Amino acid sequence: MAKKAKITVVGLGPGSLLDMTPRARAAIEAAEVVAGYTTYIRLMEPLLSNKEIIGTGMMHEIDRCRMAVAAAASGKETVVVSSGDAGVYGMAGLVLELILQQKEEERPLFGGTIAGVSAVNAAASVLGAPLMHDFAVISLSDLLTPWELIRKRAKMAAAGDFVVALYNPKSRKRVHHIEEIREILLQYRRPETPVGIVTAASREQEHKIISTLADFTKEEINMFSLVIIGNSQTYVKEGWMITPRGYGRKEAGL
Repeated sequence: MAKKAKITVVGLGPGSLLDMTPRARAAIEAAEVVAGYTTYIRLMEPLLSNKEIIGTGMMHEIDRCRMAVAAAASGKETVVVSSGDAGVYGMAGLVLELILQQKEEERPLFGGTIAGVSAVNAAASVLGAPLMHDFAVISLSDLLTPWELIRKRAKMAAAGDFVVALYNPKSRKRVHHIEEIREILLQYRRPETPVGIVTAASREQEHKIISTLADFTKEEINMFSLVIIGNSQTYVKEGWMITPRGYGRKEAGL
């Protein structure tokens, strides 16, 4: 019987190798097998010499993770990579579910999840300080979640005056969902509420736009964008988006 090896889920960060944690890098360098979406594999090519690669495209997450679990079960030290944080819309949950479905004597060891810088954190840092108070993160992809449930979550976050961060805001096939979300938010927020759009955060093509709730859907938004919609207190000053934490209650002028 082959020795048991570990399978570890690794968050790569938003894109730049400079934003990868030392722990994540060490896990990748120590692995014999690296599994991930092909776009993410390309981001980390300098770290992949002499490694077995399990790379698949979008929509093949289950197959990719099954192959990775099998590689670890056969005795190869394996990592499954996700962009951002692997526990935020990443592969951590799927890998763990697949491992725990197997008989204990047949499953590989779970090496845990290594946290990464999430896209929402990277985008917020580009915009200034929009997440300084309570916020909600919602994916607009309805491939795995019913659209009516997504709408409900957006409405509740809007009613609660949360800053709202939108993952997967718009694709070539899914162009109207973000308009519906804008209409929901406008029921609870002023049209001039600041909205930040960051595309390709931490990558060479990084680009930011600060718009308003009334107009932000007129801007270029795609699957590499992250949208942050301010709460009732969020404002823009000298090109920076700021959501006050509430220190003004302690000292006037803040």
